[in-house]
Amino acid sequence: MARRSSSRSSDSAPPVTPEENIIDIDVSAEMETSFLEYAYSVIYSRALPDARDGLKPVQRRILYMMSQMGLRPEKGHVKSARVVGEVMGKLHPHGDAAIYDALVRMAQPFALRLPLVDGHGNFGSLDDGPAAPRYTEARMTAAATAMTADLDEDVVDFEANYDNQLTQPSVLPSAFPNLLVNGASGIAVGMATNMAPHNLREVVAGARHLILNPEATLEDIMVHIPGPDLPSGGRIVGLDGVRDAYRTGRGSFKTRAKVSIEQVSPRRTGIVVTELPYMVGPEKVIEKIKDAAQSKKLTGVADVLDLTDRKHGLRMIIELKAGFNPQAVLAQLYRLTPLEDSFGINNVALVDGQPRTMGLLEMLQVYVDHRIDVVRRRTSYRLGKRRDRLHLVEGLLVAILDIDEVIQIIRAAEDTATARERLMSIFDLSHPQAEHILELRLRQLTRYSTIELEQEKQRLEEEIAELTAILESESRLREVVADELGDVAEKYGDDRRTELLDSEAVEPTAPAAAAKADDAGTSLQIPDAPCWALLSTSGMLARTTDRSGLVHPGRRSRHDALQSLVATTARGEIGAVTSAGRMIRVPVVDMPALVVASGSVNLNQGTKVKDFLTLDKREELVGFVPLDTVIALATREGRVKRVNPEYPLNRDDWEVITLKDKDAVIAVEIAAHDADQLVFVSRGAQLLRYDAALVRPQGRTGSGVAGMKLSEDDAVIGFSVIPAAAAEQEAGAVVVTVAAGSEALEGLEAGSIKVSDLSEFPSKGRATGGVRAHRFLRGEDHLSLGRAVLAPPMAAAKNGSARTVPAEMSRRDASGVPLEQGIDAVASSPEVLSQTLVTRP
Repeated sequence: MARRSSSRSSDSAPPVTPEENIIDIDVSAEMETSFLEYAYSVIYSRALPDARDGLKPVQRRILYMMSQMGLRPEKGHVKSARVVGEVMGKLHPHGDAAIYDALVRMAQPFALRLPLVDGHGNFGSLDDGPAAPRYTEARMTAAATAMTADLDEDVVDFEANYDNQLTQPSVLPSAFPNLLVNGASGIAVGMATNMAPHNLREVVAGARHLILNPEATLEDIMVHIPGPDLPSGGRIVGLDGVRDAYRTGRGSFKTRAKVSIEQVSPRRTGIVVTELPYMVGPEKVIEKIKDAAQSKKLTGVADVLDLTDRKHGLRMIIELKAGFNPQAVLAQLYRLTPLEDSFGINNVALVDGQPRTMGLLEMLQVYVDHRIDVVRRRTSYRLGKRRDRLHLVEGLLVAILDIDEVIQIIRAAEDTATARERLMSIFDLSHPQAEHILELRLRQLTRYSTIELEQEKQRLEEEIAELTAILESESRLREVVADELGDVAEKYGDDRRTELLDSEAVEPTAPAAAAKADDAGTSLQIPDAPCWALLSTSGMLARTTDRSGLVHPGRRSRHDALQSLVATTARGEIGAVTSAGRMIRVPVVDMPALVVASGSVNLNQGTKVKDFLTLDKREELVGFVPLDTVIALATREGRVKRVNPEYPLNRDDWEVITLKDKDAVIAVEIAAHDADQLVFVSRGAQLLRYDAALVRPQGRTGSGVAGMKLSEDDAVIGFSVIPAAAAEQEAGAVVVTVAAGSEALEGLEAGSIKVSDLSEFPSKGRATGGVRAHRFLRGEDHLSLGRAVLAPPMAAAKNGSARTVPAEMSRRDASGVPLEQGIDAVASSPEVLSQTLVTRP
């Protein structure tokens, strides 16, 4: 075995030693060279946009290829995968994922201020990625066609693609300043760019000003371009960083969501978000809010709801816990969540192939120079084309004048070359003219064709003169560029979306003014400040700290008429008495706060009683009362009860009077003193008054006592408590009664009104029938309103206007004064100009 192995080894040929070619190099130098080449490739070919058209190479190639494919706005969509494949195979030798990502971004309206791709399908959102390219479709937008317009007129230079088989534009004509309008972002090697989007109309206005005024300063431009205009809207707070970026190319600014403070549920106030900072999605905000709440950094938030949909757009509701100041919670949200975000501007773009950091004026100047060059080259191209055509038309006109000889020459010629030479020599034509004549069709030799050629010649001469004038005059050229920009802005521009705020302070919106007026201060929780709880006749409730806002010297709406007004505190509790004899404990802080504007309040900003309180089907809210004083209740069937303030502390509702079937509480008022006067008025025009001492205060379970004796079919319609101080001066109290007829036609039931001193009516015993208060006129058979109030009485008409009650006093058994307009309610305070049935004036 050993010999066999040795023999095989000796018979094989010796290995060939390759020629050595070892080069000693410095590793650090090689790494530096290779890294710089790589860095330049990334900067120039991938990450940074060109300052002229604002596009990165992949974006430019996508738009150019879509233009070549004919994917115009009036054509149908095609699969995104097809566009990606065409771009990758012909122009962009990189992965399909990178190309599709660039395509998707150009189609997202929340990423670009003026999208360049019209996407069909799921192109993603701020919180989710897009569908695969095989599921989505795309075509160019109208704005994208403006970016690629006139490419076939030698307006830009073309360069070879990666395999030198095709050509592609080195830059697009860009009919609008895309770099400023849509912004840009990208990370290169050793540098990055981050540019904010702007409003097209504003940018074009600035560019036109620079075109027509080449010596314009940055301040002149900023008159037209005050700041960025983000696709998502929102607010930019503090413009110092914007001014720094416009001046130096670097700066930062804060963006805030657009919010309003509203009553989102009967018992809860909420912060409603309708616009978010740039590139911030609602899911990200919700996640940050929940994290901050769980870590106890954020307090006062009860729940967060995302109600965003395609029809209504973004709507996110942040519900607040009762008792928390909305402005203070909002300040916390700005600090802890992306509702306030920072945008850093770093205006880096390629100028002549080199990265440069530019301010606003420099970026506009680069674009303006590019656009002027595009229009100049396009004008030169069109001028050459029209001159060439004019030359051919002149040759045709010469030939048509002697067409018979031309035909004879062509027929006699042996070949095309001979015919061409004879035409050139006989008619003194150039080579292109003779060649064009040889290509004529017989139908072009008619008389009408001669007229058309003459007209075309005249038109071409005019166009040539116009184009020549543009090329020979720099000012004329600039005017053309400015006019074209104006047309683009008019066609594609829209209104500003982002609000610019110079101040760093929180800017409260109109609904938030209610909280600011009602809950002064910046503490997180609402302070226990004095306020008034309000109940309107239309069933709206609210609270306000400004009682002066109840005075409204003019017309009123029914929802602005107050049925009950109780002094309390913002963090206190009051009782709500219902027609079923039930009292419900109401935390005042849960009631919505009202805006006081123009000296009046608007209860439309309140909450409906039926939404705020749980009432039975036929149960109604009668009025609000304090929980720490004696109150008096009157029922429809004449029962009366004074209730001691001994209410259970562990219950939210309880009975304050036990009622018989079909009876109901009609009024509730404070009656703390035995010397107070209780005054009843019945539908049959009877009035009874006596001291409150005759009604001993009871516990909450009692059924009360007989208050007024009523005849058959009669009922109590009015119950008032005249305070003891006013009762001692009886001249200061009056009785207002309004009569009506049961069979009066609708709109004609005004009836008559009567005002009498309360002193005209003697005090009677409890449970008696009282005395006559109003004598009915013809057609009247009942009282529609009866009430004892402090003088001078005021009235609120049914049509919503304020009324003065007749000043004449009459005997208690006399008839009233006829009314032209019905009275809805009366009271003893000027506040009734916007309210009715005020419990305590």
